[in-house]
Amino acid sequence: MEIKEFKDLNVSPLILQGVEKMGFTELTKVQEEAINPILEGNDVIVQAPTGTGKTCAFGIPLIESIDEEDKTLAGIVLCPTRELVIQTAGELANIARYKKGVNIVSVYGGQQIDVQILALRKKPQIVVATPGRLIDHLKRKTVKVKNLKMLVLDEADEMLNMGFREDLDIILETAPIDRQTVLFSATMPQEIIDIADKYQKQNPMHIKVTKDELTVDTVMQYYLEVKPANRVEAIKRLFNANRYRLCMVFCNTKKKVDEICAELRHLKLPADALHGDMKQMQRDRVMDRFKKGLTGILVATDVAARGIDVDNVDAVFNYEIPEDFEYYVHRIGRTGRAKRQGVSYTFVSGREVKKIKELKKFTKGEITLITPPSLKEEKAVNLETVMEDVLCILKDSDYSSYRDYLETYTFSNGVDIFDLSASLLKMLNEGKDYNKKDDLIKKKHDDKNKVRLFVNLGKMDKMGTNNMIDLLKTSGVDFEKIGKIDIMQKFSFVDVEREVADIIIETLNGTYYKKRKITFEISNKKREETKDKKPSQKRKR
Repeated sequence: MEIKEFKDLNVSPLILQGVEKMGFTELTKVQEEAINPILEGNDVIVQAPTGTGKTCAFGIPLIESIDEEDKTLAGIVLCPTRELVIQTAGELANIARYKKGVNIVSVYGGQQIDVQILALRKKPQIVVATPGRLIDHLKRKTVKVKNLKMLVLDEADEMLNMGFREDLDIILETAPIDRQTVLFSATMPQEIIDIADKYQKQNPMHIKVTKDELTVDTVMQYYLEVKPANRVEAIKRLFNANRYRLCMVFCNTKKKVDEICAELRHLKLPADALHGDMKQMQRDRVMDRFKKGLTGILVATDVAARGIDVDNVDAVFNYEIPEDFEYYVHRIGRTGRAKRQGVSYTFVSGREVKKIKELKKFTKGEITLITPPSLKEEKAVNLETVMEDVLCILKDSDYSSYRDYLETYTFSNGVDIFDLSASLLKMLNEGKDYNKKDDLIKKKHDDKNKVRLFVNLGKMDKMGTNNMIDLLKTSGVDFEKIGKIDIMQKFSFVDVEREVADIIIETLNGTYYKKRKITFEISNKKREETKDKKPSQKRKR
């Protein structure tokens, strides 16, 4: 019998009840092909992207195999990031909701190990973990794997990309040789094949979601021919003209993420960065702000974005085309979720245009050429937003005192009420700096109020523009008070408003960044003139 729905699976009614509670009825392709082979005890290697229902594909067989009376560890699921561990453990708990006695514990870096040890003493049958933290527990003997039945590697390619190969070898060699090994990976590089050959039983089952199934039907895909220097401006116009609330911008490198985030913030857009060099506390804060809608634009690398589970992302921007086209599918799959219509924009220029043809062939989907909205179109949408706010005031607020003032002012000064209203709208829509003479005066005034700070942190300390902004904000200084940032190899320069310079120096001096004691001080011209000069060498005789 061909199985297309969960109710047709040969599993416990309690598990089916949990799946039904999650709102699932039909099997996805990967679930359809993987669940029964895993239930039958086969070693399986599955190539499938994020968002195809992989957790249920291994989670249902794993929970079905658990004996509630047996309190020994039976299953381990390895994930590359803390976010994915938490998400996976939550989904497994939902599947096991009505199967009482199944205890699932998550362990990962960034959480106090004592808290995890207490949870592990309650004898879970399933542990979801990051590789590094699992090894910590194996060494402490707080996790014992002698009775392990199933070991799942989820997002195996990302674990390798993040440098976990040695950790995976240790874990796979420690686990019992007769356990069942299930491996999920979005891509299939040679290193994944080597792991499968070395650690899985002979002739494991291979399952692959074909390229036809990778295309995201709920996403309208567009590309724009825009040079790198103009891409941030294009993002701004698209974001404003379409009145998006939540968007993601993907870059290929951590450095580029920091640069683009800083440029978006300079344009007064609500942007945050997410990449692997950030501390877990920073990542948690960024994700919390994004999920709550406090940050409208999340700039991220592919690896850092794994495990992000946000259903209402309006649009995805590919600032650069990823080297691996599989990642393109992962990226655009962040929007168009929960049966909503999503949209993706990919920026290209020059020879990169050829890659769009390759992407179309790869995804078997249409990617349409468009041009960015004009400045006039962006302002028109902004004006609509302003007018909506004004109409809300007309409807719900008491503005009688302002009306009285306007009547008196226009009568006394001979100003036309329509001209005055139009001027006020222009100020609201374009900001106060609409007059070029005022702009020049304002710039000179700003320059006088700026001071340049020297700080003893640079690229060698893994300091980037976004890291510096986050560091400065810990002093309580607003982002608007921070100006130009120059990151050198061993030190950096930061322009800030004069009024906050002393606050930064007093608050941050003597604190630490990555175990290095911080020193901020007012910069001087002599240091700047010699910052790039190398020590002179004596001439050999």
